[in-house]
Amino acid sequence: MTSDRMRTIQLNVVKQEEVDTAVEFIKENLKDPEKGLWGVVNNAGISTFGEVEFTSMETYKEVAEVNLWGTVRTTKACLPLIRRAKGRVVNISSMLGRMANPARSPYCITKFGVEAFSDCLRYEMHPLGVKVSVVEPGNFIAATSLYSPEKIKAIGDKMWDELSETVKNDYGRKYFDEKIARMHTYCNSGSTDTSPVINDVTHALTAETPYTRYNPMDYYWWTRMQIMTHLPGAISDKIYIH
Repeated sequence: MTSDRMRTIQLNVVKQEEVDTAVEFIKENLKDPEKGLWGVVNNAGISTFGEVEFTSMETYKEVAEVNLWGTVRTTKACLPLIRRAKGRVVNISSMLGRMANPARSPYCITKFGVEAFSDCLRYEMHPLGVKVSVVEPGNFIAATSLYSPEKIKAIGDKMWDELSETVKNDYGRKYFDEKIARMHTYCNSGSTDTSPVINDVTHALTAETPYTRYNPMDYYWWTRMQIMTHLPGAISDKIYIH
């Protein structure tokens, strides 16, 4: 962070004009723009929670704009430079890009999309010498501060206020509050050490033969992901749906 080669720029990946400005900034700060840019890491992300009937379309769109379309938009803008360098694209997905979870559909949808986008791009870029990798972190909620008790309460209160009377009556406040309470127990869970993620990103950028996918997660989540992605759905449902 103290390197005299470090350059920073404020960037909202939702806004095309800001992405375009960032690419121009990159070109201006490269020693030789004709040789291109070695790597781009798409790490911008937001998260929320809520069962499908509790989640507004606006929330679905807001999360997708950052996590999915932001990744696509930034990658497309940087690809001409990346191609010149035969460089790297590293997309930060999630274990929830490989396996679904209740009350997390807005997030899961976007991360499943990042996985598909990355695979398509990897196939297209292979003949051009560009390597595309996906990093799928496990539970690092405690390290990232994506959720705090105050944020969970604010999301829950807004969600309940915006529900239709039909949904409120059908589910009831007790059921709704139980789901919010579950998120409260989740918000301080997971690892506080992000170094496994950073090390995987570093490997994806610098190794001669980077991996297609990296899985920085503990053994519980790694095992669960293998079960949910490799065994028939009937078996994983039996184990994990309660």
